[in-house]
Amino acid sequence: MGNALFYHLTRSTPEALVPSLIARSRAAGWRVELRGMDAARMARLDDLLWQGDGFLPHGLAGGPHDAMQPVLLTVAGQTAAGADCLIAIDGAEVGPAECTAAQRVCIVFDGNDEGALNVARGQWKTLTGAGVPAEYWSEAGGRWERKR
Repeated sequence: MGNALFYHLTRSTPEALVPSLIARSRAAGWRVELRGMDAARMARLDDLLWQGDGFLPHGLAGGPHDAMQPVLLTVAGQTAAGADCLIAIDGAEVGPAECTAAQRVCIVFDGNDEGALNVARGQWKTLTGAGVPAEYWSEAGGRWERKR
């Protein structure tokens, strides 16, 4: 069973954090699903990942080679079968069974948005209530720190 890592953004954006999460996951040899809520937003992230500092091979879900993509960008309702790491942004739902199947689940949320905070709190309660080990990470102090 994988664990769920909650990333509470207060100083940066998902666009700043997600490439490093993907790079670390790929370095571990993991296949990654990046799940959002909006197809247009995922298309913007697709552009960002192609233009970033490091090459992160990936694709948008719905193509003929989805099963071969090392990183697949999806929206709610789509899945990357066999993903070892699931990164959820913008309140995309993650179920306990997905945490069980994955090595790691990363839930990235905007701490400056009350709605996003409430969604993350609900996800924390659901996942930990189902027995999923969870960690909470905050960047409030200027660098990422695990909180207890």
